Amino acid sequence: MSPSAPLRLAINGYGRIGRCFLRALLESPSAGHLQVVAINEPANLESMAYLTRYDSTHGRLRGEVEVVDGALRIEDRQITISHARTPEAVNWRALDIDLLVESSGCYGRRPELTRFLDAGCPRLLLSHPGASGEDVDATIVAGINQNTLTGGERLVSAASCTTNAIVPVLDLLDREVGVEQVLLSTLHSVMNDQPLIDGYHHDDLRRTRSAMQSIIPVSTGLARGVERLLPQLAGRVQAKAIRVPTLNVSAIDLTIATQRPVSVHSINALLADAARGPLMKLLAYSEAAHASIDFNHDPHSAIVDGSQTRTAGTHLVNLFVWFDNEWGFANRMLEVADHWSRRWPRKNA
Repeated sequence: MSPSAPLRLAINGYGRIGRCFLRALLESPSAGHLQVVAINEPANLESMAYLTRYDSTHGRLRGEVEVVDGALRIEDRQITISHARTPEAVNWRALDIDLLVESSGCYGRRPELTRFLDAGCPRLLLSHPGASGEDVDATIVAGINQNTLTGGERLVSAASCTTNAIVPVLDLLDREVGVEQVLLSTLHSVMNDQPLIDGYHHDDLRRTRSAMQSIIPVSTGLARGVERLLPQLAGRVQAKAIRVPTLNVSAIDLTIATQRPVSVHSINALLADAARGPLMKLLAYSEAAHASIDFNHDPHSAIVDGSQTRTAGTHLVNLFVWFDNEWGFANRMLEVADHWSRRWPRKNA
């Protein structure tokens, strides 16, 4: 049962995921018991309001956005704003929040994350994986392992957009046909750790190159992330990541060696049935002639493009999986926050 009063959330780091998380909450009919009451972001308030109102990827926000007395007001919701650069510089305790959504991406190790707890945040939900499994109390992919949450956790990671996209597919296929080995390549839209023109932006030399002029291989921890969620596949997953010059919507080229015989028809039927049934909120299926833009603002974790399914022999299958790396992931984060919050002890209990 939902608490009678809305639970109070704050956001630390109001970039792409922070803003998408707030939009997802505002657009969700089922998250009325969650309310963002504070945002900490070093950028100035006028810029924050402007980028809340207008978004080149997801369009104009429905509802009025105003700056009022140093706060951000969206319709009738007043959001306290701070511009601190360290966890300790915000009086989180005075804000009386129930959960901090940490979406700056700057903190991944337990000693760094506990600085927020020490500064008065009762719980943190990370928009990125912990540096290791031991750095957080739980790593959760909504729709897969959210029922392992007890309510006693203080540091929870919602994994990554790519992990949320691929884990439901691999989990299903491992249960139904057996996964022997996995090779996958992520074709990921540009991110803000890349410059528009060549510049000194990163220790990874490839990420010093112009994001909009090249296809750029980058390092990835996706294989470790998959194995963290699906430990039975440990040692069986290899991953590559390639950045491509698009603003949003990414894809995964997935090749699996299966334990049981498969065909294009049997694999597509299995995935289509799951998309209509138990994985409906996470997974979609289509055989239409798609381009990536078709999935902008799509809330699913993954969309299997059945027209691209291929097999070589009877035990090797190749799939093509689309996903909105911003909007799909923001919706999964919101679902983790919602599910987790329903297991917390009631304040007045």
